[in-house]
Amino acid sequence: MLKGFKDFLFRGNVVDLAVAVVIGTAFVAIVTAFTNGIVNPILAVFGGNNELGLGFQLVADKPATFVQVGPIITAAINFVIIAVVLYLVLVLPALHVKKRFSKEAVELSDTELLIQIRDLLAEGQRSAGGKHES
Repeated sequence: MLKGFKDFLFRGNVVDLAVAVVIGTAFVAIVTAFTNGIVNPILAVFGGNNELGLGFQLVADKPATFVQVGPIITAAINFVIIAVVLYLVLVLPALHVKKRFSKEAVELSDTELLIQIRDLLAEGQRSAGGKHES
């Protein structure tokens, strides 16, 4: 049971997933600081003189009915930045390594396979014939 658990933990997918979660969590803090420090002030410019920020009021004179658009835009920007960086840093290199070092056989059609078998048999007969003649 302990060996099975160890095999499960050290299987590539589990370790890769754990690394991705840790890196993603750390990266979220960086992106959040970026959006709070740069994106939110830029969005505030578009909010005009409204002290509640970028958005619109559903009912006049009721601040509770103010729909904030700024935080939604900020969250969308956060998501896009995180997705792009994780794709470029983790997914593309992993696909490149998998493609480069994969040992998967190329699937051949029946005709190509039969041609290879024929060529191997012919080569085997030539080498066997050559040995008998010597």
